[in-house]
Amino acid sequence: MADGRDDPDIHWVEPKLRGIIPLDGFHLSRSLERSMLRQDYELRVDHDFRAVLHGCADRPETWISRNIEDLYVGLHDLGHAHSVEVWSEGALIGGTYGVALGAGYFGESMFSRRTDASKIALAWLVHRLNAGGFQLFDTQFLTSHLASLGGQEISRKAYQAQLAQAVEGRATFHPAGYAPTAMDVVQLLSHFRTQTS
Repeated sequence: MADGRDDPDIHWVEPKLRGIIPLDGFHLSRSLERSMLRQDYELRVDHDFRAVLHGCADRPETWISRNIEDLYVGLHDLGHAHSVEVWSEGALIGGTYGVALGAGYFGESMFSRRTDASKIALAWLVHRLNAGGFQLFDTQFLTSHLASLGGQEISRKAYQAQLAQAVEGRATFHPAGYAPTAMDVVQLLSHFRTQTS
């Protein structure tokens, strides 16, 4: 992390409590389900990775320095970093990006320029991670926004155990033949909701 866009330094952070989204525990609210099924958006993956980075950094205070941005673009060029993007009428209205390592996915940031756009991106991301065989979705910190979507905090020890197992696993961000509809995504995430209710 950095202290701003122009900070030349990178600071490594290891929280005592780690935020994760259980891949079988995403909380799909009724209102988010309606937003997803309206389909007044287009979902794209790895279409404009740098634009997603810019969207995530476009706030008064950001940890995404220009140096960090360039490093993530390099990871994307190598096939390790990915973006899930929500578009409407030719404009990027929300998205999220992260890094895949083994069967672990490390969510870095997200942004929204329209109601529910970042939540829609996360819902599609969770579906994709399940389809690709991922075991861990690390969000680093737990915000109230992530908690409303099923995010949890786990201890450092529990996280390190999950991390060790995940990085040794195998998963793919681009599963062969993967082309779900919005209804496919909603049905899987709704199944999680019924399991936990």
